[in-house]
Amino acid sequence: MTGPAGFPVARPRRLRRTPALRRLVTDVRVHPSDLILPMFVKEGIDAPAPIGSMPGVVQHTLDSLVKAAYEAVTAGVGGLVLFGVPAAKDARGSAADDPDGIVQVALRRLAAEVGDSTVLISDLCLDEYTDHGHCGVLLPSGDVDNDATLARYASIAVAQATAGAHVVAPSGMMDGQVGAIRAALDGAGFDAVPILAYSAKYSSAFYGPFREAAECAPRFGDRSAYQQDPARSAGEALREVALDIAEGADAVMVKPALAYLDVLAAVRAATDLPVAAYQVSGEYAMVEAAAANGWIDRDRVITETLTAIRRAGADMILTYWATEVAQRLR
Repeated sequence: MTGPAGFPVARPRRLRRTPALRRLVTDVRVHPSDLILPMFVKEGIDAPAPIGSMPGVVQHTLDSLVKAAYEAVTAGVGGLVLFGVPAAKDARGSAADDPDGIVQVALRRLAAEVGDSTVLISDLCLDEYTDHGHCGVLLPSGDVDNDATLARYASIAVAQATAGAHVVAPSGMMDGQVGAIRAALDGAGFDAVPILAYSAKYSSAFYGPFREAAECAPRFGDRSAYQQDPARSAGEALREVALDIAEGADAVMVKPALAYLDVLAAVRAATDLPVAAYQVSGEYAMVEAAAANGWIDRDRVITETLTAIRRAGADMILTYWATEVAQRLR
């Protein structure tokens, strides 16, 4: 077969014929160091607590957290991101910046145990710590007070950096949060601590299992007033990303991942900064549930979804399968 100019027509299938050929020519790869493991640590429990909607994921004790961290580091996972579940919550989320709060205690423990062999990332928000479940301090009306919340975020950032966080990751979607955190870190002598901003975080139905794990479902209303609307095009996400970069973000994130691959690709095209994507709890739970029923090939689907996220442009992927996949890839 020849083309219009008499040259042979390319046959793409030639390079797909064997597994070895496919490996040789692939241009999208997932490496263990691309993966970040989200971990939940709960105050006041004496054994890991399974999360019903997320098979294989637990709320850790400090001891089990360290054990799981060692396992992840040994597998080559690039980083760990910590979410805390305090024993007591109040309206201002006091435990979030308490030096003896659960995440600060966990950060000090992990910093002592694994040091610089991985990247310790602290989620920076208030929803896990407030008794109302929202991501900030509330006005009498029940709306989030943006500026009062920024002051809380600034204090939390310094507390987390003091405890040993290598990176802080603000996820509350407050206006000006990156600038407030950058100023606080710099003022406290932590100018070398990077900010991984949840820049494009959508008000998604895929967060349900996470809210069970972090015990942070809102007591009233939802987070649509400050998280992005899923019906908005990527242009709004790009504006959020640009604002965070201008305020000092060192890396940006899109959350969730699979339902927002178009946004991820647009963000990748718009910035040279590292781009992360969060394969969220609902994505994890759906795959695990379908696999448990024998409807899908679990391992292949996990690999395919991670590859799709990398193909869309993510440099880093937060995924609850991080350790398992890293062990498989080594």
